[in-house]
Amino acid sequence: MKNEIIIGMSGASGIQYGIRILEAIKQMKGFETHLVISESAKQLIKIETDYSVKDVENLGDNIYDDHDFTAPIASGSHRSRGMIIAPSSMKNLASIASGMSDTLISRAADCCLKEKRPLIIMARETPLNLIHIENMKKAMEAGASILPACPAFYPRPKTIDDIIDFMAGRALDLLNIEHNLYKRWRE
Repeated sequence: MKNEIIIGMSGASGIQYGIRILEAIKQMKGFETHLVISESAKQLIKIETDYSVKDVENLGDNIYDDHDFTAPIASGSHRSRGMIIAPSSMKNLASIASGMSDTLISRAADCCLKEKRPLIIMARETPLNLIHIENMKKAMEAGASILPACPAFYPRPKTIDDIIDFMAGRALDLLNIEHNLYKRWRE
């Protein structure tokens, strides 16, 4: 299998997580990324970071519009190592949990689930209501890994970048990708 990774960024605060994942993969040899940024995520890039949307797109190898259902990642026959959605809005999570493939992000996620490929959903909301929790449960039962954006503090982060690196590293861990983004427990 190719070392292709699908990265989706939907409209939830915490867009820095997805950017850091892209930066980390870009520095690794042998990986190819397929990037989809929703329209609301593009707005959050402008609001939450000093990056432009073009800067973020330049971190990906293959860039798709969130409504391009002709993209290769819209088909289960396109093989990949899996998909990370960072961040995932609750709307995006609900679409995935209900099997409603109305965007390329949710369609690519659906393909990962039906093909039994890893799907990591970095859910970003607080506090959670029962509907959010039920959607997380449904997505997990379908095969997704839910990775709430809840960083650990045992590595004693000194900067916001340390916190972002921890969460980006945990997402990469779930795809079994070696990295050194954070100090592991008892290291």
